[in-house]
Amino acid sequence: MGKTESQRKKKVPLFGIIQGATYKELRRECTQRILDLKFAGYGLGGLMIGEPSLLTNEMVQICTGLIPKNKMRYLMGCGYPEDILESVEQGIDLFDCVLPTRNGRTGMAFTSQGKVVIKAGKYAEEDAPLDKNCHCYTCRNFSRAYIRHLFNTGEILAGRLVSYHNIHFYMELMTGIRKSIDQGNFLQFKKKTGKNFDFREG
Repeated sequence: MGKTESQRKKKVPLFGIIQGATYKELRRECTQRILDLKFAGYGLGGLMIGEPSLLTNEMVQICTGLIPKNKMRYLMGCGYPEDILESVEQGIDLFDCVLPTRNGRTGMAFTSQGKVVIKAGKYAEEDAPLDKNCHCYTCRNFSRAYIRHLFNTGEILAGRLVSYHNIHFYMELMTGIRKSIDQGNFLQFKKKTGKNFDFREG
């Protein structure tokens, strides 16, 4: 099916990708060189792949300190809620990650009270939702015990239900972040929301 005239004229924003691993000078040099090409936005690549969080934050700070404030900043592969909150504080606008569905398929739920690994035996008779503060389809209709049963019997619905919940959790988190920025109280939101977040593997 051919494109309309308006679609052909519409420019697709291109992002330049900043690399440099965890080397300060390489990050600075790459950022400056990519900025010279004047992209619509800038992605930070080569991070969120297992390096210590403090080192990630340092690299993000270097790059965001150089990228103009009117340009979009995209931290590639950033998915843990605590990392998203930290990165927003540093000026990051966009994120992407497989965590909500990858972890959902293996039975890990992201909740307002922290990580729930639903396959654990302690949930075998728990007649409560994945997250008592969540109103998604999964939490409104299925108990922890039932979802655990689905996993243990090999039902494909199990991973779908937890993935659905996880996506809803992330959507609510991002909505809350946007509202708190609009209202000028992001740091308070970060402190209150992130106090129970400890999702990183390991």
